[in-house]
Amino acid sequence: MKDFVSPDSIVRRIWGRADTILFIFAGASAEFALNKAVDWLYFTGKLPSDPIGRLFSTVQYARRIVFASHENALKAIDTIAAIHAAVEQSRQGKIPDWAYRDVLYMLIHYSIASYELLVQKMNEDEKAEVYDVFYRVGDRMGLQELPATYKDWLVDRQRHLRQDLQHSRYSADLFHQYKKHLGSWRFRILVEAQKMVVPDYVHQQLKFQRVKWLMPTVPLYKIARRLHIDTFIMNLLLPAAYKQQVLELNTMPR
Repeated sequence: MKDFVSPDSIVRRIWGRADTILFIFAGASAEFALNKAVDWLYFTGKLPSDPIGRLFSTVQYARRIVFASHENALKAIDTIAAIHAAVEQSRQGKIPDWAYRDVLYMLIHYSIASYELLVQKMNEDEKAEVYDVFYRVGDRMGLQELPATYKDWLVDRQRHLRQDLQHSRYSADLFHQYKKHLGSWRFRILVEAQKMVVPDYVHQQLKFQRVKWLMPTVPLYKIARRLHIDTFIMNLLLPAAYKQQVLELNTMPR
């Protein structure tokens, strides 16, 4: 049976490691807080009541698609579309198409940024491969105006950042909820992780300090990864409620 993503794809290497997924999650949680359409998730009440769980479920859906057969991936994408359609019906409105593209663009950007931070730089073909996978996801969802190529996407990504993001009361509240659900010291680590992968524009909008305190620890973490003691480190950092779920994301060979 044909896979949606080739078994030897760079995308599976990115989404088959818990640490890269955590950085995807960290970056997306920062950028998502600024999105002008974030009020749609406040409408259901699920995001403010469980922001970590809500964002983690988004990551889980993306991962299901990456490791699924072509047929099952399409079913998962259709399920995502149906969930959003139900929210639209409840609110009697339509989520803007640009908001769907924004979430897709986050997954593309943070997949690349996280892998390059924790593993190695990617070449243009690998980046184009990441884009192709998520382009096919967006196309199945019926999204309009998706750029045809990775290079075209780079231009559109910058346009979306400046048009669709703004600091609002939702931004402040979401970061308050992150801190409430993670605790002070884990929240501090989250912010430091976000600073290493978010675009400059997001960094500016959130008024992050310029100093990236965690950056000097990245080479040490890479050594820990090679020595297979990275799981021990993550065990110390992860909230108990999500520890097992996160560690089970390690499905690819080291």
